[in-house]
Amino acid sequence: MHRAIFFTAVALALAAAAPASARAPAALAAQLDGPKYTCMGAERAGSTDGVAAYSGKFLGTWPALKAPQGYDPGPYAGEKPLFTITAQNMAQYAGQLGEGQKALLQKYPQSFRMPVYPSHRDFRYADRVCATVKDNVLNAELRADGLSTTQALGGIPFPFPQSGLEAIYNIERGAAEWTDSVVYDIADVYPGGSTAWGRTRLKVLVPSNDPRLAAPMKTPAQAIAAYFYHEQMLPQRDKGTISVGNTNNDYKDSQITAWVYNPGLRRAKQAMDVGSDYPVPPGGMHTVDDESLFGGTPQHFTWKLLGKKEIYVPYDNFRINDPALKYSELVRPDTLNPDEQRYELHRVWIVEGDLRPGERHVYSKRVLYIDEDSWAALWSDGYDTRGQLWRTSFADYFYSPASQAFERGVIVYHDLSSGAYEAEYLVNESRDWWRFNDPGYTPMMFGPSALSNGH
Repeated sequence: MHRAIFFTAVALALAAAAPASARAPAALAAQLDGPKYTCMGAERAGSTDGVAAYSGKFLGTWPALKAPQGYDPGPYAGEKPLFTITAQNMAQYAGQLGEGQKALLQKYPQSFRMPVYPSHRDFRYADRVCATVKDNVLNAELRADGLSTTQALGGIPFPFPQSGLEAIYNIERGAAEWTDSVVYDIADVYPGGSTAWGRTRLKVLVPSNDPRLAAPMKTPAQAIAAYFYHEQMLPQRDKGTISVGNTNNDYKDSQITAWVYNPGLRRAKQAMDVGSDYPVPPGGMHTVDDESLFGGTPQHFTWKLLGKKEIYVPYDNFRINDPALKYSELVRPDTLNPDEQRYELHRVWIVEGDLRPGERHVYSKRVLYIDEDSWAALWSDGYDTRGQLWRTSFADYFYSPASQAFERGVIVYHDLSSGAYEAEYLVNESRDWWRFNDPGYTPMMFGPSALSNGH
């Protein structure tokens, strides 16, 4: 998914403040997309511990692919785990685990484990994406005190980040789909296994990712980042609630414009803003800016780039979306069935955000683990106001042939205090599986008229 734009339903507020950026050194920028670095700034070389060398051999297809749309088991479906990390052997792998992973292994020694598979780095981005990043490497800058960027859209702005904030913008402005549509389920699982369910229909249009563009759109001229349509189908009390609108590239000026249709009142009205740490319905187990592990304004935190590290992270998670895998098999007490997860060893950028003095947020600190190849946040840890690790979350990405990009699948938010968790973007039993880059979407489909036409 386009990681900069998803602010669930009526959670719709942004603003920011941050230091100026420093451009990548010219000598380093000249190495982009060369023998040492990929066009996304990732190291091509593998590692002696098991990180794969980058091959980039697959673009929009792979051997035995059935179709570009719909579920496919992926090119690694026949592989078996190399080993499994458990509470009993975690000390052996502690140097390649995040704090949240260690916490889950310790809290759920019988339920949580990490099956580790061979590492792969075989998917690449289209030439137009690489050309955009090359344009950005010497020209992109933070602007408006860190509220936005000046960049060519459709690719990350900072392939060689010089600060934590630049890395955060890579999460938000990464290459992704042009359009998508899906009906997804949400499972809120409480201690003991009792589960509450939600269901949502989502549609998105990201104009700057249109593969038909002759040249990339640029900020700040391109004000609108994306258009969205969000319809609640479950729980029953919220059925028929619809939000439509758009998000902006500049967090300083009216970042979100949205309208909400309330079926009880039978009328639409412009949505009111809510804070970044607003608990997202139905279970309130993650905040607005937890979306895709981080999305929205970076204003509340001071971001530090801690460097790169080899970590076992969720990767190439095709299987988790298989329609043959029923929720009764997948949604278990304590955590999703770990036998259906896939972990690989990869290099990740680690970014730490500390709450700014005078800012309000439920987290005092958050730590993000960001894939060097896709710039997707794969894991996050959130600390409470006492400085204790409170929530730990992970995202299962898969590569989509239709969009030629890594797309967000299931996201799991764990509350270590309560013992509950939420699994979002489940599609196994959905009536409409993910569909990417379908033409025919227009901005008119996401404005107030979309509400009045439907009701």
